[in-house]
Amino acid sequence: MTTNSHHPRQRRRPDHELIAAFVPEGSRVLDLGCGDGQLLSDLAAHKNCVIRGIEINELYVREAIHNGVPVYHGDMLEGMGFYRDGSFDVVVLSQTLQQTLHPQQVLKEMLRVGDNAIISFPNFGLLKTRLQLLLSGKMPRHEFLPYTWYDTPNVHLCTITDFRELCMMDDLLIRHEVFLSPQGTRLHAWVANWLAGLAIFEVTRKPSE
Repeated sequence: MTTNSHHPRQRRRPDHELIAAFVPEGSRVLDLGCGDGQLLSDLAAHKNCVIRGIEINELYVREAIHNGVPVYHGDMLEGMGFYRDGSFDVVVLSQTLQQTLHPQQVLKEMLRVGDNAIISFPNFGLLKTRLQLLLSGKMPRHEFLPYTWYDTPNVHLCTITDFRELCMMDDLLIRHEVFLSPQGTRLHAWVANWLAGLAIFEVTRKPSE
């Protein structure tokens, strides 16, 4: 099973505004692990998007429906299986890739049902993470990795370099990438794997030759 969300309390996330900037006006948008539907609700209100969500947490599903967001209650791979190829212009997976059991399969399905995929995830290559592990000998904990090792929903943590290599291996084209420091400032790509706490990528399939 592919997990979507961990706890039924959400706050406005720093990546939502940046993700929304990648979404064209009037797009058909599917949000995987949509939580309470905040991002989708904003896209519908401010960009006239046609929205759908998939969420496994029942409490989030109720909140999303209350917020006027149509949402499928269940596993994201299962939910995407009900959609035909190219059903969406954009498929979003925000801070949930590392919680999926089969991230490569999730990416493949995202780009089957959608033309573009927008993915954000905590960067496990962050210098703070590396130093905590080196100096304490214990699994790191900080604002981007807030869980203890025995209570974490994260099963496939990765670095920015790891994700780029996966895109190359699966022949995916990276259209945009944005990196945020723990303080919320944007970073250049060449320092991102060391200094970024959060990475946001927009990817699509490479055109067939």
